Amino acid sequence: MVLQEKVGRTAAAPAGVVILRGAVQVVGELLITAGIILLLFVAWQLWWTNVESDARQSEVIKEFAQDLGGAAPAAPAAPEGSAPSAGEDFGEPVVSAAPGHAGTIGIMYIPRFGANYTRPIVEGTTSDVLDTLGLGHYGTTAMPGAVGNFAVAGHRQTHGAVLDNIHTLVPGDKIYVQTKDGYYVYVFRNNQIVMPSRTDVLEPVPTLPGTVPTERYLTMTSCNPRFGAEERIIAYSLLDSWRPASAGPPAEIADQVAAAIGKG
Repeated sequence: MVLQEKVGRTAAAPAGVVILRGAVQVVGELLITAGIILLLFVAWQLWWTNVESDARQSEVIKEFAQDLGGAAPAAPAAPEGSAPSAGEDFGEPVVSAAPGHAGTIGIMYIPRFGANYTRPIVEGTTSDVLDTLGLGHYGTTAMPGAVGNFAVAGHRQTHGAVLDNIHTLVPGDKIYVQTKDGYYVYVFRNNQIVMPSRTDVLEPVPTLPGTVPTERYLTMTSCNPRFGAEERIIAYSLLDSWRPASAGPPAEIADQVAAAIGKG
């Protein structure tokens, strides 16, 4: 009898303890809910935005293909014993005027990023372009093939992750830009890590304000590190050659071009 009474008194917790336990339980449940919401947000950022952007970029490529009037001509077969197509001279590159905001400039192919890497290049670097349409062209910089600096920006881990593998480029890698006028072949030279305030990388001669350009640069910019935005990674390339649309795509990307433009 005495034992039962002692147990009963011990089990009866003070009201303050009961309230504290309830508060801890509520806080715990709120933290679990917040964690689930955070995980869903991360999944949306790293997965769903890529799904949406990939779909929209495919539409942009289709529209570009339709503007070209259908499939691009295949690269002509070289006669036996002839020089490789890289040695062909088509004169000075044709340079078009920039389209209006969000207008499509062309398509970029980077074999180093995979055989299926095909991304649209669109005018502008605001969020409506970069978050949906692909690579964005800095409007104050040159167009493809022009003397000066043709500069583009792209996300790394979200919204299509168009430059996710920018850090894997190796000197000598080729980067192909297709416009309605033809194909521009740039060769990667080096990369650089800078702070976001370093806008001098967009100068006509990158990092050298006031210098008159004599070469044709391609500059690609993206966030660094891959899952952060504290810095910027910059990839520099130089124009190696160009060929008009009538000559067909370079043999190295003929299959990629056929697959991409065939979507139209």
